[in-house]
Amino acid sequence: MRNPEDFGPPEKKQKLNPIQLNFNSQNGPKKNSFEELRDARRALPIFSAKHKIVSEIKKFPSAIVIGETGSGKTTQIPQYLLEAGVHQNAIIAITQPRRVAAISVSQRVALEKNTTIGSLVGYCVRFEDVTSAGTKLKFMTDGMLLRESILDPTLTRYSIIILDEAHERTINTDVLFGVVKAAQRRRLKTGQKLLKIIVMSATMDVDHFSEYFNKAPVLYLEGRQFPIQVMHTKEPQSDYLFASLITLFQIHKEAPAGDDILIFLTGQEEIESAVKTIKDLARDLKDVPQLVVLPLYAALPSQTQIKVFAKTPPGHRKVVVATNIAETSITIHGIKYVIDSGMVKAKVYNPHSGLDLLKVVTASKAQVLQRTGRAGREAPGVCYRLFTESEFQNMSTNTVPEIQRCNLASVVLQLMALGISDVLTFDFMDKPAPESINAALEELVSLGALERQVNSDILKLTPLGKQMAAFPLDPRFSKVILLAKDYGCLEEILSIIAMLSVESVLVSVSNKRKECLESHQKFMSSEGDHIMLLNIYRAYKSVNGNKSWCFDNFINSSNMHTAQEIRKQLREICERNNMTFTSCGRDTTSIRKCLAAGFFMNAAELSKEGDFLTMTTRTKVSIHPSSALFQCKPACVVFTELVKTTKCYMRTLSVVDPDWLYEATPSYFKRKKTSAIS
Repeated sequence: MRNPEDFGPPEKKQKLNPIQLNFNSQNGPKKNSFEELRDARRALPIFSAKHKIVSEIKKFPSAIVIGETGSGKTTQIPQYLLEAGVHQNAIIAITQPRRVAAISVSQRVALEKNTTIGSLVGYCVRFEDVTSAGTKLKFMTDGMLLRESILDPTLTRYSIIILDEAHERTINTDVLFGVVKAAQRRRLKTGQKLLKIIVMSATMDVDHFSEYFNKAPVLYLEGRQFPIQVMHTKEPQSDYLFASLITLFQIHKEAPAGDDILIFLTGQEEIESAVKTIKDLARDLKDVPQLVVLPLYAALPSQTQIKVFAKTPPGHRKVVVATNIAETSITIHGIKYVIDSGMVKAKVYNPHSGLDLLKVVTASKAQVLQRTGRAGREAPGVCYRLFTESEFQNMSTNTVPEIQRCNLASVVLQLMALGISDVLTFDFMDKPAPESINAALEELVSLGALERQVNSDILKLTPLGKQMAAFPLDPRFSKVILLAKDYGCLEEILSIIAMLSVESVLVSVSNKRKECLESHQKFMSSEGDHIMLLNIYRAYKSVNGNKSWCFDNFINSSNMHTAQEIRKQLREICERNNMTFTSCGRDTTSIRKCLAAGFFMNAAELSKEGDFLTMTTRTKVSIHPSSALFQCKPACVVFTELVKTTKCYMRTLSVVDPDWLYEATPSYFKRKKTSAIS
């Protein structure tokens, strides 16, 4: 793509129906008085159907709500049920697949209820709980409600569970469907108060959802619609990132100030690079509005994510560069133009190889339509799709549910912790492949979280497995933490796991590449990336999180702050488990031994030919260029994850001794060797 003519004819128009959260389009939430908010609520299309909605929900144990653009379902239905007393003085839980949506919607509803966040209205996301004893409307990620159900399978604190954005079908959402359905059934059997389930979305397979939730009735809500002009490229684009930047500046030169732009890309590194490039290029432009360029992705701290919702200053243009986090559930004020790369980053798991790969893949039609709808939330808009119309027609209709394409070890561990021992018969809406469940069971057996009962194939949760389930982490990460006390390095492992729980903390500036490398060099370790992460955390702590230090050393201060908060939470869980806090000081050997014992399934060794092969499946892998070990050829390593682009790359590695692996899990490697011979 080189010029505007590459796009299709401008007369092509299309109306779309994405979800709208109904933020006031003229003023940011902080500017609105309670009276203005009340008037805005009454002006919503859903308001005239308020009494009908409440009476229908009262009648049935479950209901499906399809809310069109601007209907107001996400912010209003919880309030209607609260005001009508349907909650019976218990808590109404409203789940969202993403933390940014849970936080932003709760803040909006708190404003509309004229209350402070954390009192009547609150939110609960991973590593952040802003609720109190008086909270009645609790917005939360589906993962948090799922974790709560481990301690309380009947969810007794809640009278209504609202599952919002159900069409996204994240792995936690799908498990939660089965868990809340089982809780509802159990409460009916035991004579407890009825648990009402409300499933909400903009678009989904209505019959499929209704059938699953015991033939629940479907309520349709009309909403506002604004026309959206959809423009496809004439030719396929080989570089969607470059194409998105060209398109952005074409729009920027012609559109008036205040017409903001939303760009959909795939991940943090790509977004941060694009943000930097846009800022650099914008400095040399004259006679155009000033740009306010903001990133938006899941790993951003909440206080940074919230910046995208602020009103654009006069004479400026806001450009939000986001992942699919911005597809649904949130309204970003002022967006008139959407640039859609048509790509998304997704996890793809192969149960036969045991590899969980993070790949950039083509989005589904459902995702593309959701993205297009971001341009028509407050006024007519334009969506530039960086793919041809025929490419759009060849996209899959819906996104494959995450539960059918991911490693299920974490899910299976949670289900076992819930007391569901026969995971294969769990009531999934769309069942994962049996081999995926069996692979997860075998992984948990290898990790020591599950064990087979004597003279039986029945698996049960071990005491170690119960402890692992207490951590909101990948089971391997949980295992490493629990092993750390025996290796005398719990304090160090907590820092490393916290750093692994955020996106990259290293900042790479294109025009200061040499300075970046020199700054990062002082943290590097010949033992690998995990020790490098520990060195960075220790240095950050020694300067008390000084932002100037982060800037001077090309370290992402936001990600470091988030890692510090995560570490505090993990330490609290360790305290509840009565774990002894130990430190190995500068002796990093014990740290690498601990990592080897926890990540033994993610081990690779150097072959005679000079290639790395995974020790379990003999898959050819390479060291990622971002690794401290990129120029090295260690004999044996353990890695945190595999990312597939042009090659299969190992990310975040440590050098280990093969003997440590065999010592930690002799039965695992003996079994793998036997199966390889056979």
